[in-house]
Amino acid sequence: MTSTAASAAPLTDGLDHFLDKSHGKPGFTADVEPALRVSPGTGARIGFETNDEVYAQLHEHKDMAKLTAQLNPVTGPLYVEGAQPGDALAVTIHEIRLKDHGWSVSLPGVGALRERMGSDMFTRQVPIDEDGVHVTDRHALAPAPMIGCIGTAPAQGSHSTVMPSYAQGGNMDLTECRPGTTVYLPVMTEGAYLSIGDIHAIMAEGESSFVAIEAEGVAIISVDLVKGLALRAPRVETETEWIFVGLGDPVQDSIQRGYEDAFDFLVDTHGFTTGDAYALLSATGHSRLGGPTGSTAPDPLHPMAPVGAVTTHRLPKSILIP
Repeated sequence: MTSTAASAAPLTDGLDHFLDKSHGKPGFTADVEPALRVSPGTGARIGFETNDEVYAQLHEHKDMAKLTAQLNPVTGPLYVEGAQPGDALAVTIHEIRLKDHGWSVSLPGVGALRERMGSDMFTRQVPIDEDGVHVTDRHALAPAPMIGCIGTAPAQGSHSTVMPSYAQGGNMDLTECRPGTTVYLPVMTEGAYLSIGDIHAIMAEGESSFVAIEAEGVAIISVDLVKGLALRAPRVETETEWIFVGLGDPVQDSIQRGYEDAFDFLVDTHGFTTGDAYALLSATGHSRLGGPTGSTAPDPLHPMAPVGAVTTHRLPKSILIP
């Protein structure tokens, strides 16, 4: 479900807890005081408000040097009682409520279309109303809101909210992180320290522009804890599929790791023989490139140039028969 409104009241209706955007942080870390502590498995609905002030400033100034807002902040962190290293969080996305506009931005030198867009910064405020997301004067597209940046804290230090993506999540930019899905994230530190940011009103797979149609909003989630589920990368459960995230450099390593996790899921979790798992993956396991943020930290001299790859590997639930 998606609601669009300029006022604050509808954004917080029906929530058990609300973390406003003042809790925005520049990284995923456990080295801060939690914004909220919750017990898992209660079904409590928690709203995370995200912040797109950086795009408003880019629209105003057309100059990265004049930015005072955080780039891609994440709201949180949420401390989950009982979460310990070796567990996994199960984060169910119930709803994303959008505000009344979003942004399309071209950062010079960034994204797959950087050669076509040239050296001038392009920005556009994109109205969002009951007719849709007004990407152009002639195109009001149906909203397809998703969470671009979701993850838990590393065991030590801080992880970027821009790039790369990590085993604990991060700026994965997966269209599947949308209402109706559950995102499974490894826990690396006591309490997990979940943070969420970077809502998109709509985004094509692969995110050619690197920023999609960014939009402030409220992501409404509930959280559960899966004890002893030691994941080496995030996975996403939809109504019809299991999706395994592969992270690696080069892209072939990312693809191999994602397929290995899908294979192990069939054999170790569901009791398939190795032969059956191998054959079924060949027949039904689709692989795609994920977001454009890479799996390895970029060169410090080129901080917006991704290294490695994020890939997704899909298993239809229909094959998981007893």
